[in-house]
Amino acid sequence: MPMSIESAPDKSVRDGLPRCPWAGDDALYRHYHDREWGRPVTADTRLFEKICLEGFQSGLSWITILRKRERFREVFHGFDIPKVAAMDEADIERLLLDPGIIRHRGKIAATINNARRTLAIQQEFGSLAAYVWRFETRPEHRPDDLSWESLRKLAQTEASVRLSKDLRKRGFAFVGPTTCYAFMQAMGLVNDHIEGCFCRDEVEAERHALVRPA
Repeated sequence: MPMSIESAPDKSVRDGLPRCPWAGDDALYRHYHDREWGRPVTADTRLFEKICLEGFQSGLSWITILRKRERFREVFHGFDIPKVAAMDEADIERLLLDPGIIRHRGKIAATINNARRTLAIQQEFGSLAAYVWRFETRPEHRPDDLSWESLRKLAQTEASVRLSKDLRKRGFAFVGPTTCYAFMQAMGLVNDHIEGCFCRDEVEAERHALVRPA
């Protein structure tokens, strides 16, 4: 779950629907929880966007990034991978003046760098999705306890460590194991909606029906 959430009540219910506690009361956050988080993604553009935005989140809260996401999409060409890969130092200098995003030189530069590294992955594996889904957590490696108390302590996993190491070996930046685990949670490589959350069974059904990219 978003690693910025430090504490929350045992459950959050709105309109009779129990949710993961981290969704809180913010309407944007709840929509993200209900419609996006944990639902399996195989589109390269969305996967690339999430890798980049998780990097921007480092040291910040996810809701901060979520509120700026539309502007991020505007300045990074909808996270079109070849277009981002073609950006240069002049683009970095321009974006450092844009208050609508996180003005961090290293993270902006990493986004451009990671786009170039993603092109290499697409060349090797056919798609970013085919590469990423190789790291899906095996069912026997998932915790038995899927309560909020258990999952909020789970900052990284063996699978996220492997993904992080491999990405860094390929030249990616801002892809530590905690960042990679948040990416895997959000993109549906694991289902970390807690037991009792109304999304959990929906997500599990989507994951079961998913044809894994190869």
